[in-house]
Amino acid sequence: MINKKLHCTAIVLAGGSGTRMQTKTDKQYLSLEGHPVLYYSLKCFEEYEKVQDIVLVCKEKDIPFCKDEIVERYGFQKVKYFAAAGAERYDSVYSGLRACDETDVVFIHDSARPFIEKSILDRALEAAVLYGACAVGMPSKDTVKIVNKEGIVVSTPPREEVWLVQTPQVFSYPLICQAHEKLREQDAMKGITDDAMVVEKTGMGKVAMVSGSYENIKLTTPDDLATAKRILETIRERNACRCRKENT
Repeated sequence: MINKKLHCTAIVLAGGSGTRMQTKTDKQYLSLEGHPVLYYSLKCFEEYEKVQDIVLVCKEKDIPFCKDEIVERYGFQKVKYFAAAGAERYDSVYSGLRACDETDVVFIHDSARPFIEKSILDRALEAAVLYGACAVGMPSKDTVKIVNKEGIVVSTPPREEVWLVQTPQVFSYPLICQAHEKLREQDAMKGITDDAMVVEKTGMGKVAMVSGSYENIKLTTPDDLATAKRILETIRERNACRCRKENT
């Protein structure tokens, strides 16, 4: 049972670029069915009753734009703090952590994943409260090969042990802050590609894995944007069907 008195903060990372998307506009600001991609993540956390506030991490030059054209335009009341993105993803996360105010649990989420939903957040929060650290992901549908620098297969891990990691990743705020500080003191942040790795590398705790969704894709290439439009249409049809059943 989750303590209702917990203060939860969502750190939404929106400092990405449009390089692999092959656009001049950064991918988090691209239009997806009439709204910027960033809108969808913020909306989910805005409507999630267990999150009290949101830290939006974006490029420093984009802070005025995000305030005016996204937060104020769409009426997001929980976005109370802004933080400047760093050179690397882990720098942006650290910037977001430092901007948090008196919180117990943090959700760290990539804005380029617009299709999170309440059930995912509930599972992740419950696991984070129990273990201190949690990553969202899904089992790999494919067999995975470990390959060396020469392109030679060196091993094949059991497929049932391989998960594809997503966000949000959820942590006890003191734990993730201490883990970041420890690696930074050791100058050992190189190679960190997700938040769970920070805890794993320090050995400061176990990281639980809970189910996300195969719809919880990360928008990286033009093909992903086309897929996102299909997913959004499916979600809207599913929600409409649910509403019809509830009203019957």
